[in-house]
Amino acid sequence: MKVEPTKLDGVLLVTPQVFGDDRGFFMETFNRDKALELGLPGEFVQDNHSKSSKGVLRGLHYQTPQWQGKLVRTVQGEIFDVAVDIRDGSPTFGEWVGFYLNDENKQQLYVPEGFAHGFVVTSDTAEVVYKCTSLYAPEQEGSVLWNDPEIGIDWPIAEPVLSAKDEVGQLIKDLPILSVT
Repeated sequence: MKVEPTKLDGVLLVTPQVFGDDRGFFMETFNRDKALELGLPGEFVQDNHSKSSKGVLRGLHYQTPQWQGKLVRTVQGEIFDVAVDIRDGSPTFGEWVGFYLNDENKQQLYVPEGFAHGFVVTSDTAEVVYKCTSLYAPEQEGSVLWNDPEIGIDWPIAEPVLSAKDEVGQLIKDLPILSVT
């Protein structure tokens, strides 16, 4: 497993070692001891799996005060996966990184606590699985507007399909003070 830091402190791009031959492939997607050694969390408490059609954008979601770190991967198709720093007082507040995760490169993105997360499907369909460091608490969930001009994410799809919740996300300048403990 190879872990690469990104321009945002704590956001990590993870490339697993894949063993393939004419029968298919094998890869280890998570190993607690290796994760801890490489700067990832060693414990996750919830796994999620979603399937979406081309153009569906999910996000930019966060949860507070019970923050969630997420280890995200695509098992079928392709997504453009984004993390936005929303940590109060962070020198990179409002900055974003994005990576194409797909079933060919098998990369994973670790989005730590204190970040909003979202993705848009760029293939016909995509199945995304992600591990979370804390349980989902709907009453603590928030959403940053996917096309906030202050953030300026360069999404690869101009007119995404959004949920009602994601259509009314907040501008980053209107977020409450969000401290990560």
